[in-house]
Amino acid sequence: MTDFLNKQENQFPVEKIPNGKAWVVAVDMGYGHQRTAYPLKNLALSGEIIKANNYDGIPIGDRRLWENTRKLYELITRFKKMPVIGEVIFAIFNEFQKIPKFYPKRNLSGTNFQLRQTFSLIKKGWGKHLIEKLNKNPLPMITTFFTPAFMAEFFGYKGDIFCVICDADISRTWVSLKPAQSKIRYFAPTERVVERLKFYGVNSKNIFLTGYPLPEEIIGTENLEILKNDFAFRILNLDPHKNYFKRYEPLIEKYLGDLPEKPNHPLTIMFAVGGAGAQKEIGVKILESLSQKISGKEIKIILVAGIKEGVKNYFLKHIKKLGLEDNLKNEIEIIFADNVEGYFQKFNLALKTTDILWTKPSELSFYAALGLPIIIAPSIGYQENFNREWLFKIGSGIVQENPDFADEWLFDLLESGALAKAAMEGFIEAEKLGTFNILQIIHKFSRE
Repeated sequence: MTDFLNKQENQFPVEKIPNGKAWVVAVDMGYGHQRTAYPLKNLALSGEIIKANNYDGIPIGDRRLWENTRKLYELITRFKKMPVIGEVIFAIFNEFQKIPKFYPKRNLSGTNFQLRQTFSLIKKGWGKHLIEKLNKNPLPMITTFFTPAFMAEFFGYKGDIFCVICDADISRTWVSLKPAQSKIRYFAPTERVVERLKFYGVNSKNIFLTGYPLPEEIIGTENLEILKNDFAFRILNLDPHKNYFKRYEPLIEKYLGDLPEKPNHPLTIMFAVGGAGAQKEIGVKILESLSQKISGKEIKIILVAGIKEGVKNYFLKHIKKLGLEDNLKNEIEIIFADNVEGYFQKFNLALKTTDILWTKPSELSFYAALGLPIIIAPSIGYQENFNREWLFKIGSGIVQENPDFADEWLFDLLESGALAKAAMEGFIEAEKLGTFNILQIIHKFSRE
């Protein structure tokens, strides 16, 4: 990995930095914070995203603290599947991430246990090494996780500090101990997050409603030419009997223009597991339920294993068990890569010809903006409950029925036009230009 900080202190780059460049900081704890940072890589100096918990030269103590946090989360996530005791332990853990009810509107600026624990570690020096390095070239700093933002402010980072929020609602833990005095600026994906930040005491001038950053290779330019082209083919697959088109032809023409005569790909369903490999069993149930349609070459299934080789092998084992080996590559595809960037590249390319995204309501909920109906798997954690509610609010999310009978209920939704409706609702209602909005703000601050 290129050393963004230069391994030798006296070789740190000091040349003039072009306007609009920034330090883009994420953490490799699951996919959410890295996926959020990935569309901003062109903004990053040298095109490299910094991993606050895994960079060259990170002190052993800092690495150990980050690693313990990651292991605890993954352990509890997997442990959740155990009857009774797993649910109890996860419920206790989840309480620390609790998001209070939105109404009645009130002051929620008081701190919580998790935030105080985080700052107790920062006060002992956690993150100081990273911030001292970055301070030698204090570009605007954009982080997709709150802890590096807190570190930067506590250790006197000289540049602007921005934090990209990757959920539709957030807990108090995203905001500093003294929010009214904090200089951290937030990029909010939803209006609800804007209001929540105000409840937590953040100054309005430090809040920007940008939308969630989506990959430019899927969007195109601000004119959305790539997205509109892909969506036009997608909606043909989602509305095979024209039930939605007959009712909403003017709406479709307004946003997509004239549709192609026929689809350019078979009906394609993508199932994505979480970063800890959670819910991989659902993917196997989908394969089993739709096996006849797969072997009959009627549909394509994409199984997302990410960077988890164990998940990839789990899928391969069950594909063989179901006698579907001959359908690999054409009717069944497994997305796997050795590194996160490679995974995101494959994932984004596959999305262009994906018609239905089936996943838990993680940061992928915001991909509804691409005109993808979201089949919502059970959520894991408070923030995913709120992402699910947001999907319902904009009309693009449908809760999964029993995966064992996906061959029935999924195709009832398809034939009725309900999936086409969900796709169009997401495309219209969700912000698609989050990446461009963030870029414009960073360019503005870099010129000041």
